[in-house]
Amino acid sequence: MAFDFSSVVAPFRMQPGLRRLAPGAQQLTPNEPGDRALREKLAVLSSYRDQALVADPAFDAGPALHALAAHAAAEHPHAFACDGPDSCSALRLGWTLREGRVVGDGAPEIGTLLESLAPAWRRAGLLSLAFAEDFAVIDGSTGRIPWLAVCLPSNWAPEEKVGRHFAEVHAPVADNAALLAAADHLARLVTGADRWERFVWTLTDDARLHRHPRHAPATCWDPELGPEALAQITYFRTERQTFIPMPALRQAVFTIHVEVQPLPAAVAARADRDRLHAALASMSPAVLAYRGLDAARDRLLAWLAPDVADAE
Repeated sequence: MAFDFSSVVAPFRMQPGLRRLAPGAQQLTPNEPGDRALREKLAVLSSYRDQALVADPAFDAGPALHALAAHAAAEHPHAFACDGPDSCSALRLGWTLREGRVVGDGAPEIGTLLESLAPAWRRAGLLSLAFAEDFAVIDGSTGRIPWLAVCLPSNWAPEEKVGRHFAEVHAPVADNAALLAAADHLARLVTGADRWERFVWTLTDDARLHRHPRHAPATCWDPELGPEALAQITYFRTERQTFIPMPALRQAVFTIHVEVQPLPAAVAARADRDRLHAALASMSPAVLAYRGLDAARDRLLAWLAPDVADAE
């Protein structure tokens, strides 16, 4: 997993948690044909593209898309290539955009999908399929998010966030005072010269990557299941978020890499299990309710407890 388990800390707090990326650290994860992220993104863009590809009509996404494509080609030259401003190729998928035209001999469903997108969205579509990450643009001068290509949201609707201020986007989050107080500072920070990353996590009963609230059922923990049985149907959902800065424009491309793993596999290491136990135990009632964990927390804590881990 791309997730860094050291970011699971107690007491749990809703906070920015930014850290500078180490020199040379990669920000993108190429998709291979058949990868889960690629399959789910294809399904979303085939059925719900208007909810995944959204933009403020007044915003010019060209510079951000150019910066993202250049970053992708530099970081993963065997997976993505750019041949001038009007040509880019997802090498592992076998498809190229050349002056807006879709050419290639990869999986037909990918070519068909790209052809079906409006020309202005084809480069974003190619990048979205070529990499596991979702993307958004943050404008540091306004603090707003004017453009998103998000196929795999974690219980939020991209079409409701576009054009809104960072603070507005996070307004529904429980115990959000630290996030809201830092909103303008964070927007300026991530659109500066440095590269940043952060990690977020939750527990869910759904193994899917795509969790748009209109299409994913609300979390519903079976009250009849004991700790062991509940743990077996619980998933550890994580996001690694990074920022590709464009300081000259005071913008950044925000990347979101979602992964979902069965809970027992995610905490196979005793140290990770202890970290998760401490963090979950310290969550406030508001955070538990916001994340849909209030009905499961005590049973999961019982399963994560050190004496249970020692007995297994």
